[in-house]
Amino acid sequence: MKAICEDLAAEGQALDDIVANISDEEWDIVTPFDGWTVKAEIAHIAFFDYIARLSASDKESFDMEMTKMIENFDRLFEVTLEPGMNRSNQELLAWWRAERKAMIDAYLACDPKQRLPWHIPMSARSSATARLMETWAHGQDVVDALCVKREATDRLKHIAHLGVATFGWSFKVRDLTPPDAPVRVELTGPSGDLWTWGDKTAADKIVGDAEDFCLVVIQRRHFKDTKLEVIGDTAEKWMSVAQVFAGPPAEGPKPGSFPKS
Repeated sequence: MKAICEDLAAEGQALDDIVANISDEEWDIVTPFDGWTVKAEIAHIAFFDYIARLSASDKESFDMEMTKMIENFDRLFEVTLEPGMNRSNQELLAWWRAERKAMIDAYLACDPKQRLPWHIPMSARSSATARLMETWAHGQDVVDALCVKREATDRLKHIAHLGVATFGWSFKVRDLTPPDAPVRVELTGPSGDLWTWGDKTAADKIVGDAEDFCLVVIQRRHFKDTKLEVIGDTAEKWMSVAQVFAGPPAEGPKPGSFPKS
């Protein structure tokens, strides 16, 4: 639990460092994600850090918040963004920092295998990993909007692992039957280490840079806009629908939406 929490804290701080000193005008820049501004992206992260804290430490309050979201499902994004958007930029930043720290403290008090309530109940460790993924994913929207480059780190291994683990989910959420053919995944991490998953004799393969793979599974890049080698019909079908996050089926960017990495 300590290791994943250290990585989660570092991921949050990395994004915090990017937005800490931006201007009010930059907070209002529209990102590539669904017309959200930079402020909306941070408001979203802060709100769900708050919900994750409740999940790990205050089930009664968590259940109340979930009920509120279900009752307002038709305007879910508005409801979840309002607490952050109704704050000034600096107040939002302070709220996010406080909730991020409180969430991590709550996770540290959990056993890694402790089941926590969520849309789909998950272990404390999986919940912390999901928060890291969400922070990095929405952080990508922010850096795209601000036209800045962020350094890739080996924290991406958590997201890559989630990407592989959600192979079946990516098809099932679209009412598709997951293909039977195995896919070998070979990714080079930022430090140069090789990360592998799957049968090394599989005919279908995905080979390349770990950051590219993570950008595809979080639906911030189309695989054809990366340098990933996607070999085989099953591998290509997977990369066309890959979705690491829960919720209804979502569509990522079309090919050509971003310059080739």
